Amino acid sequence: MSVLFDGLLDDAAVFPPGNLPLAEAVPAHQEHRRAPYAALVGAFVVAAADLDALSDATRELEGALAVSLTVPAPDAVGAALRRAAGVRGVRLVGVEVAVPAAVAPGTVVRTLDDALDDAVGDRDLRVFVELPRDERRDRLVEKLSDSPYLAKLRTGGVRADLHPGEAELAAAVTGLVAAGVPFKATAGLHHAVRSTDLATGFEQHGFLNLLAATAAARAGADCRDVADVLAQREEAAVVAAVRGADPAVRELFCSFGTCSIVDPVADLARLGLLTPAMAVTR
Repeated sequence: MSVLFDGLLDDAAVFPPGNLPLAEAVPAHQEHRRAPYAALVGAFVVAAADLDALSDATRELEGALAVSLTVPAPDAVGAALRRAAGVRGVRLVGVEVAVPAAVAPGTVVRTLDDALDDAVGDRDLRVFVELPRDERRDRLVEKLSDSPYLAKLRTGGVRADLHPGEAELAAAVTGLVAAGVPFKATAGLHHAVRSTDLATGFEQHGFLNLLAATAAARAGADCRDVADVLAQREEAAVVAAVRGADPAVRELFCSFGTCSIVDPVADLARLGLLTPAMAVTR
């Protein structure tokens, strides 16, 4: 069962609500990489605007920090990649690209092709394109399906309106699965199972719900049934769905960004989904 969660947790400790300073987040990430649950830990996520500060934080590192870089727009990718190439101690493994309102979906793939050819010429780099939550989404998924690029779903944030409802998220997931476009998720997945945040009142998706929903879509479930999986609050039902999932679902649901690595590990351990040796946190 543990293999289902390998590399699932991208370390987004420097983003809200965690907001950990880079000087603390980088060594903390290295500790996660040495922990019993290290197999679950994915890339360290950092904004392109923070590359100079990252250079200071990685100066004394032994080895390279596997980084996924967030970039504010497709036409900013080339410059960001060139800057990242000059940061000592960084191994760039991913790029996460936002798509502002003024960007037409038909231009995204071409812009990324040009940026990657000019900057690095490396088609092994995983590039995630954040799907806009508007009428452009389906067209962009169509374009991504004919490209080497992947998708990114925003599943929450610091305001209630940044949390998509289960119907909206189900439509995005089923569309991506039908198109064969792998994706990662970001924000709001603070717990394994769907819940209501007591401090804010926000409805928060569970990361296991999302995994189970992706598996259901892959098995042919329609949008309504996928939404039901996303809305499920009974831990036993969600755990049973995850236990029954084909591990190949991870070829579609690549990872999710979390501002705490320890919290999801603790949730998985509590739910009996990790081996005892991996469940140790410190």
